[in-house]
Amino acid sequence: MSAYCFFDNLEVLHPAGLEEYKRRVAPVVEKYGGRYVVLGGRTEVVEGCWRPTYPVVIEFPSLAQANLWYDSEEYRELKALRLSSTRSNAVFIQGL
Repeated sequence: MSAYCFFDNLEVLHPAGLEEYKRRVAPVVEKYGGRYVVLGGRTEVVEGCWRPTYPVVIEFPSLAQANLWYDSEEYRELKALRLSSTRSNAVFIQGL
């Protein structure tokens, strides 16, 4: 059963740090079976008042695999870099 990691990036605090994160993160995501399905792009709010600025969605084969990636040694430094460079929310969502 697929799982999705959704990042709701609200504000960039340190652009250089975020650029470094973006340069380095894809191989780590791929190592854990993840693939990007949303990486920014145009949004259109059709209900409510949410105003996404830069949404990111990564698909993983399972919730367990998403957690392995998020808690991995390879992602630890990158996660710290992302957290210090942005103000954001993140959630895992189990798919069908």
